[in-house]
Amino acid sequence: MLPDGEPYAYNCTMKTLKFTAIIEGDKDGYYAYCPELKGCQTQGDSVEEALSNLREAAELFVETLGAEELERLGAGPKTILSTSLEVAHG
Repeated sequence: MLPDGEPYAYNCTMKTLKFTAIIEGDKDGYYAYCPELKGCQTQGDSVEEALSNLREAAELFVETLGAEELERLGAGPKTILSTSLEVAHG
């Protein structure tokens, strides 16, 4: 409670930010990261676990950002393109 008796929730404004989640799988499990949040990465034994871990990591990451960085992130996600690539060898 705050000194005026109001619960904290009434004095907080919650903003939802949307990020790209990239999840890659291999024989050892799944690796997940958010390209917009440099260094925000995690892993899991399943896609669901990796995504859950990434959500938690992103929430903690965002808590460390200043107002200016949050404003930049709130402007919208950057464009992420995914395609296949063929490479000749031998």
